[in-house]
Amino acid sequence: MKERIWFIVNPISGGRKKAELPQLIAAHLNHDKFNYEIKHTEHKGHAIEIAKEAVTMGIEIVCAVGGDGSVHEVGTTLIGSNTQLAIIPLGSGNGLARHMKIPLKIKEALECINSGNIIEMDTLKVNNKPILGFGGYGFDALIAKKFEGSKKRGFISYIKIVLREIFKYNPINVSIDANGQVRKLPVMLCTIANTSELGNGFKVSPTSDATDGKFEVVILKPFSFWNIPAMLYRYFSGRTDYSGLTETIKTDHATLVLPHSYGQIDGEPISSGKKVHVDVVPRSLRIIVK
Repeated sequence: MKERIWFIVNPISGGRKKAELPQLIAAHLNHDKFNYEIKHTEHKGHAIEIAKEAVTMGIEIVCAVGGDGSVHEVGTTLIGSNTQLAIIPLGSGNGLARHMKIPLKIKEALECINSGNIIEMDTLKVNNKPILGFGGYGFDALIAKKFEGSKKRGFISYIKIVLREIFKYNPINVSIDANGQVRKLPVMLCTIANTSELGNGFKVSPTSDATDGKFEVVILKPFSFWNIPAMLYRYFSGRTDYSGLTETIKTDHATLVLPHSYGQIDGEPISSGKKVHVDVVPRSLRIIVK
């Protein structure tokens, strides 16, 4: 019997590429293995509704077509179910897809689905809200907030916001309770990492493994203007563990106390509250990977 796939398409992400999707699915999906439907989202949160319906109907695979926001909505809805998550990454960052080595071109992503290589990945709960890859409570949370309000999307727009904000951002003081120890220190970034990168090759936690039953709390300490080139090199080359400005704590539970109540999860700005409890949920999401 053929497996059923629902492709949930975010019409905002991907520009011209999404218009090519029906033809590429017809040409490259293995129709001996799969029957499929294409469903378009009409508003924020609509992907959650569609994914819930798919789980109720026992649809075997739901494919998020879009960016990290779309992947978050679909993937977190599938947690704990038998429905598998697939991804065709058409967003600005594509952090989870890049970590899982899912190709960024539609044709190759469809071939990845054809291969049927499935793993069971860990997910996280942050104050009981599910996340797939990252939570952030420093400079990255501010950028996510600014980027959401920007009229222009894409990597260039993101970098412009970073460059505009980084020189006026003041470090925040956080308390981190993990592995029986409490740390209080000023930070530029305080990142909860289940996977390795935020997107666009920016690897905050290059050693993260989404199948090890743990996550990382990654701290970027305050730095000077002169540290920026070397720091960026390490983040984009996956060598942050060689920097004295970063520190990584591996754990399965942590509590953060923050000076403000905003953050970001999987790239989307949220109101986090000033106390954040983080727990790992082992092997809770079935995902098709490279």
